[in-house]
Amino acid sequence: MSYLIAAPELVAAAATDLASVGSSISAANAAAAAPTTAVLAAGADEVSAAIAALFGAHAQAYQLLSTQAAAFHEQFVRLLTAGAGSYSLAEAANVSAAQSLQQDVLDLINAPTQALFGRPLIGNGTNGAPGTGQSGGDGGILIGNGGNGGSGGINQGGGNGGNAGLWGNGGAGGAAGNSTTAGLNGFNGGAGGNGGLLWGNGGAGGAGGNGGPAPLAGGVGTTGGNGGNGGGAGLIYGLGGAGGNGGIGGAAPAIGPSPGIIPAGGVGGTGGAGGGAAALFGVGGAGGTGGAGGLSNATVQSVGGYGGMGGLGGQSGLLYGAPGAGGAGGAGGAGDGTFASFGGHGGSGGDGGATGLLGNGAVGGDGGLGGDGGSGGVGQGGQGGIGGLGGTGSPGGLLIGNGGAGGNGALGGNGGPGGTTGFAGSGGFGGAGGDAQLLGIGGVGGNGGGIGAGTTAAVPVTSQPVGGIGGNGGRSGYLFGTGGNGGNGGATSTNGALYASGGNGGNGGLIFGNGGTGGNGGAGGGTSVGSGGQGGNGSFFFGNGGAGGTGGANGQGAGGSGGSGAVFFGNGGAGGNGAPGGFGAGGNGGSAVIIGNGGNGGNGTGLAAGGSGGAGGFLFGQNGTTGSP
Repeated sequence: MSYLIAAPELVAAAATDLASVGSSISAANAAAAAPTTAVLAAGADEVSAAIAALFGAHAQAYQLLSTQAAAFHEQFVRLLTAGAGSYSLAEAANVSAAQSLQQDVLDLINAPTQALFGRPLIGNGTNGAPGTGQSGGDGGILIGNGGNGGSGGINQGGGNGGNAGLWGNGGAGGAAGNSTTAGLNGFNGGAGGNGGLLWGNGGAGGAGGNGGPAPLAGGVGTTGGNGGNGGGAGLIYGLGGAGGNGGIGGAAPAIGPSPGIIPAGGVGGTGGAGGGAAALFGVGGAGGTGGAGGLSNATVQSVGGYGGMGGLGGQSGLLYGAPGAGGAGGAGGAGDGTFASFGGHGGSGGDGGATGLLGNGAVGGDGGLGGDGGSGGVGQGGQGGIGGLGGTGSPGGLLIGNGGAGGNGALGGNGGPGGTTGFAGSGGFGGAGGDAQLLGIGGVGGNGGGIGAGTTAAVPVTSQPVGGIGGNGGRSGYLFGTGGNGGNGGATSTNGALYASGGNGGNGGLIFGNGGTGGNGGAGGGTSVGSGGQGGNGSFFFGNGGAGGTGGANGQGAGGSGGSGAVFFGNGGAGGNGAPGGFGAGGNGGSAVIIGNGGNGGNGTGLAAGGSGGAGGFLFGQNGTTGSP
């Protein structure tokens, strides 16, 4: 019997099934009682009467036995149901006793470390209470997650997440409360707790709080709180925590800092940095997004606040893993009211996180949008803000890995409506692509942002809004790889003399590698000269030069020059063509050095000349052809 087990749920189910069977049999017996106990004689003779009486007697005996069987069946079902209940009560008592015993054992184990170090040996840390800004408790020294930080109350920062011990995840940082006192800057979000020393993920950082209402004087609105940094991961494996987002800047005050200087909205908070990955393997946390700039003041002419910077991406594992992407920049504050207020500039994107031995670099964050200008009523609308810069892509792994792409520059803000539309804002520059290290491809440069919508004709040609310049491509690996392509320039004004060129292609490495292609110039018109980027040079020993980028459409942008071939063996890159639909010279072809052909010159557009062909190698090679006008 000691080897027998009972499943209470199965016993209870069997009792229910037996009760159902008994009900069905009782119903059948009741239906058969009348026709079987009162059988009519087939005739009037004595034999027929005797046969009918015999069958009726048998039926009555059957009904008596059925009644006794039903009583036994009912008693059996009752006993079976009671047994199932007893088993269930016994199991519940055993579970409760086991749980109580387990907790008693844990309390006994944790008592010494709790008394000495203020944390258990095994167990999770306590969470900070919401609205208090309390930090989360640390997890057990051996096993346990850190507690989450409590959110901040009004005018209070968020609590930090608790750290894990040897094994476990860090707690998340608490979000900061918003500031409600005039002139009080926003508070920072709590930092995420670190993961376990051996294994565990870092906690995410908390969001920064918004800046308080505008001060009565001082000229600048309150600053948004910074996002909390993400927690770091463990030693062997773990993911870094993401950085928290920055808080929004406060609105501009009504009075400037000094006579003749208009007030401005507060700067958005910086996004928190992503936490680093484990020392051996893991992924770094992404950087937090920068907070938006504060609005301009609705009662006076003023300027929207600058957007906050995006947070840096977290580092990858030292042996292998992906780093965290940079956070996006915050948007510039918009112009408010009917006083032709200016939009704020967008924040810069954060750089991608660093890479270990093996792995690709991370993408840089995109720049924040420029703020829109305010309405001018019957007058001229406000000017749009400048778009934020893209973040830089991080280098690839020390041994193998491609460089990360640069972040894109953001669009400029739109000019505000009014009797005359306000001036458009310029676009942000694209971020540079990350370099490869030993083996790998360079990162692509980010594209420049275009100008916003708005008036350009009334602006002097030297002050026209301009698209952002494309980011340069990253260098290829020293042993093998290709340089990254340059980013394209952003669209620019159709009337200005300024230009947005494409980024240059990345150069090849040391042993073997081709140069990257130059980016295309930004589209424009009139006298704008958005030139194509230069092609990257080939590596020192073997590799071709990259092609030059095309000039910006509808302008006077020249094509970019092709890159030079490698010193020992490699062809020069082709020159880029002049501006399509405009008047742009072709780019010159790149030259070879010892062995290789020169690159062909790019074609000019309109009446502009084509580019010259590059020289062939002095030992062997043909010269490139000149481009057509």
